[in-house]
Amino acid sequence: MVRCCQRPPNPAVPRHDLHKVRVHVQRPRSGGGGRGPGAPPRLEGPGLGGLSRRARFRLHFPQLALRRRLGQLSCMSRPALKLRSWPLTVLYYLLPFGALRPLSRVGWRPVSRVALYKSVPTRLLSRAWGRLNQVELPHWLRRPVYSLYIWTFGVNMKEAAVEDLHHYRNLSEFFRRKLKPQARPVCGVHCVISPSDGKILNFGQVKNSEVEQVKGVTYSLESFLGPRTSVEDLPFPPAASCNSFRSQLVTREGNELYHCVIYLAPGDYHCFHSPTDWTVSHRRHFPGSLMSVNPGMARWIKELFCHNERVVLTGDWKHGFFSLTAVGATNVGSIRIYFDRDLHTNSPRYSKGSYNDFSFVTQANREGIPMRKGEHLGEFNLGSTIVLIFEAPKDFDFKLKAGQKIRFGEALGSL
Repeated sequence: MVRCCQRPPNPAVPRHDLHKVRVHVQRPRSGGGGRGPGAPPRLEGPGLGGLSRRARFRLHFPQLALRRRLGQLSCMSRPALKLRSWPLTVLYYLLPFGALRPLSRVGWRPVSRVALYKSVPTRLLSRAWGRLNQVELPHWLRRPVYSLYIWTFGVNMKEAAVEDLHHYRNLSEFFRRKLKPQARPVCGVHCVISPSDGKILNFGQVKNSEVEQVKGVTYSLESFLGPRTSVEDLPFPPAASCNSFRSQLVTREGNELYHCVIYLAPGDYHCFHSPTDWTVSHRRHFPGSLMSVNPGMARWIKELFCHNERVVLTGDWKHGFFSLTAVGATNVGSIRIYFDRDLHTNSPRYSKGSYNDFSFVTQANREGIPMRKGEHLGEFNLGSTIVLIFEAPKDFDFKLKAGQKIRFGEALGSL
């Protein structure tokens, strides 16, 4: 006699009678009317009379086997357990009609969608995509490949400096195509212009040292920019000694801190320019993940911009603090700053939570790198996100609407 201590699925069995459920395996009798060796075991116990013996057998033993299997998984090492449960989790979310949902009854829980997505090796995939983009295409294949990309993402080739598709040797050159000089006139009336083509995700004042990446989803200003440099390195002393990180950035009395988030789609112009007249004094590079930064993903993952790789340029303009941050994304591991040759993004050496600082203020150059409004600043190798965080007087007014499309050179706001 073998005792089975597992709870049967039949709710008619009371919990205190589970120990009474027994499995009998009968030996075949000598007579022809006995049960054969292949006959299923006979279950006895209160509350099980309504089910056939075959049905009760099928209900008990698959769950018992699953529980034993899951128990073995729980004793495995963490990397091995993650490897074994990952394919099952993918099937759980992909299969229709909740096909694997009954597994939750025996103690299995799928990994969350966010954790599953974060486990994807996006940095490795982005480096592989970068290598693929640099492969020179045969002359006869360029037009079909680029035409498919143009049709998929709605690229306007009439604005490109070179419209002939055969001119671009690989996908990387096509992504970084230049525009005709008259295609993007720079607004001279407003003091801050859009540094790139894209879509306005969010803008406004920075409150409580929190910045919105999309409506309703915020991230910490200090986590995004990193700890502030020493007071001696600031172009102006802080306006007042205050504990909030926001107050450390405001250098003048009566000013406020503002932000603007611009998302670059794959079909947009991938270069970015200086949004105003300012001086770049410092660069901070955060090696990080390369998750997608499209608006849907930004609503899904909190502090997405703080997890991703980014390059933060800080300095000052006529009203105080000014910063421009280029945020990397999937397949956009390469962020290039034209005047910074020491910057190397998406390097295989990745230390989570670290950052690298570089100062453009030297003994020979006490002020940094001066940038004029509209001047070329850098480029992505696909689409990504630009985040502006700057100090301005309280009467600064944005000329924007959330969700609107904007092009490089158009006004963001003015006094």
